Amino acid sequence: MKRFFSVCMLAVALTVCCGAANAQNNDRQRLTREQLAEKQARHIAEALALDTSVTEWFIETFCRCQKEIWALGPRAGKGAPRNAATETEAQTEQELKARFERSRKILDIRQKYYEEYSEKLRPKQIKRVYELERQMMHRLSKHPDNGNRNGISRPGK
Repeated sequence: MKRFFSVCMLAVALTVCCGAANAQNNDRQRLTREQLAEKQARHIAEALALDTSVTEWFIETFCRCQKEIWALGPRAGKGAPRNAATETEAQTEQELKARFERSRKILDIRQKYYEEYSEKLRPKQIKRVYELERQMMHRLSKHPDNGNRNGISRPGK
């Protein structure tokens, strides 16, 4: 009986300790999008091996670019699931036109910042910036903490 009681106490102690350890992991704060953009910019600058002054300029420019893109608002169709069978032709056409317009605005922003990047970076470096940014966004979209379960995106996203 004494041995059974000891084993039960050990099991309770382990459960409490493991529960406390898991709770600490969940208290981790998420980065704001501004902090995430700055972290991405620092990673890209490090990968490009930029010097200190160019690195600071790049981080500031990259963050401004991201803020302009964020100002456009979320992608159309994000949020509530849609039923394509009940959508009218006019709704579908309107949605497509809105997507094209947003894509044009993003392209305009990217061209504007390409000109700015061209002041201090070579074309191959700029190409590498875009590649690294795309890789990071792809990796982040599959991360389990972003609302996806086991890194698998949900339907409609």
